[in-house]
Amino acid sequence: MFSKDLLRSKRILITGGGTGLGKGMARRFLELGANVFICGRRKEVLAETAAELGRQTGATIRALPCDVRNGQAVEEMIETIWKDGPLDILVNNAAGNFLARTEELSPRAFEAVIGIVLVGTINATMACGRRWLKAGHPATVLNITTTYTRTGSAYVVPSAVSKAGVEALTRSLAVEWGNRGIRMNAIAPGPVPTEGAFSRLLPRPELETLAKQRNPLGRFGTVEEFANLAAFLVSDGCSYINGEVVVMDGGEWLQGAGEFSTLGRQLTEKEWEAMKPRKTSSTG
Repeated sequence: MFSKDLLRSKRILITGGGTGLGKGMARRFLELGANVFICGRRKEVLAETAAELGRQTGATIRALPCDVRNGQAVEEMIETIWKDGPLDILVNNAAGNFLARTEELSPRAFEAVIGIVLVGTINATMACGRRWLKAGHPATVLNITTTYTRTGSAYVVPSAVSKAGVEALTRSLAVEWGNRGIRMNAIAPGPVPTEGAFSRLLPRPELETLAKQRNPLGRFGTVEEFANLAAFLVSDGCSYINGEVVVMDGGEWLQGAGEFSTLGRQLTEKEWEAMKPRKTSSTG
C-alpha cells in the first residue's frame, strides 16, 4: 500500500521515540526512506532502540536524550538537529499516564503528566515552528492524543486534561500556520497494546477481555496499524488534510465514551493501592 520512497529524505523527529508507539513509528518511517531522530529521557533505552532499528532496517537513526518538559533542553536539541538542516516533520508522541482515583493525586502527579504531554508538545512545536516560519520552510506536525479528549474519562484525569489541550493546539495552529505552509494533524488511538505500558493500565487479564468485548471489532489495534496511519498523515500524499484528529479505535468511542470510566466498579481496593503513582511513567 505504501511506496518504499514515500518518506524519502524527510527529516523526522519523534518525541518519546524509544519505546511503544514512538518506536513503531520510527521503524515504519525508516522503512519508507525517512531520516529519523528520536528523543526521550532515558539515554540507554534510546541507544538500544537506535541500534535495534538500525539492524532491522539498515538505516541510521539518531537518538537524542531530552526531557521535553524542559524548554531550554528542547531548544538545544532542535538547534543541534538544525545544524545539518531543518526538520520536515515533528511527531509529538511523548506521554505519561497512570490509573488513579483523582482525589488521591498530588499536585506533582498532575504536573508530571501535564508537563510531558501538554507542555512538552508546546515546547517542541514552538521550537520547530518558529524556525520553520522564519525560513518559510513547509512542514508537518503530527500530535498523538486520545479518544477521550472530547468526553473526558474517569481515573485518567491528568491525561484527559493534557490531551484535550494538545487537540486544541492542533486545531488552533492548523488555522494560524496553515497559510504559511505548516500542517497540523493528530491521531486519537484507542487501546493499542505496547510493551509495558498497557499492562499498567489494565492490571488484570480479564479486564483486557472486557475491553475487547466492548469494542465493535472485538480486538485491540496494533502498533503496525498505528504506524501506517501516521506515515500516511505525515506524507505529501495527503497534504490537503489539516487540522484533523483521526480516531483509530475500531469504533469503541462511538459505542461508549470514557475508555477507563467503568474500572471504578471492577478494581479492588488492593489494586487501587498498588497502582498509586509513585513516579510518572513516560514513553521513550
